[in-house]
Amino acid sequence: MPMTLEVPDEIQKAMRVPEPERQSRLLIELACALYQREILSCGKAAELSRLSQFRFGQALAERGIARHYTDADVAEDMAYAGGQ
Repeated sequence: MPMTLEVPDEIQKAMRVPEPERQSRLLIELACALYQREILSCGKAAELSRLSQFRFGQALAERGIARHYTDADVAEDMAYAGGQ
């Protein structure tokens, strides 16, 4: 079941991001933070961010977040690459 996250209007208005970009930017920032804290794998964080794996890797690099690759991450990436 999808989860809805409510961001109060005053918080949205305070964001230094153009209004049309707010939702996508919040998803990217949330995905990066969850990945950095090892709450989500790289593949799942990329999925949450709605970015390709490559572009999500770039987003991590832009934020100075090191990639941590577990055996599960490798298996997930191999399955993704194989279309499984």
